[in-house]
Amino acid sequence: MIDARTTPPALGEDRGTVTILLCAGAFMMMLGGLAVADAGTMLMLRARAQAAADAAVLAAVAEQIPALSSGQDPRAAAERHAAGNGATVVSCECEPGTATAVVAVEIEARAVFLTGWAGRRIRAAAAAAADPGLLTYRR
Repeated sequence: MIDARTTPPALGEDRGTVTILLCAGAFMMMLGGLAVADAGTMLMLRARAQAAADAAVLAAVAEQIPALSSGQDPRAAAERHAAGNGATVVSCECEPGTATAVVAVEIEARAVFLTGWAGRRIRAAAAAAADPGLLTYRR
């Protein structure tokens, strides 16, 4: 008598193997898709941080020019424009009476799948300078 538990199945009787492999492959592809989505999110946040830095530095330089100034402090103008883009100002080298500014901003990352990126701060910096002749121009 042949014991069914110890004898290997005959060739062609191992049904269901392809289903398991397809499910495992689909699961791995979904994990890869989530990782790619988080990487795309990080790249998008990097671009947003750079846009916020650019807007903030231009606002700071505009406040330093008497003809363009609205009467605000250059740092306050930079903070307002950075906040409008979802960022916070880390540093602002914008001395009133000069025609240059350097602003650094940061945005907190919101990664969903790659938990090592969650809470990471994305930084960007920008510098701008106006024509020094604009400092003496009056409306």
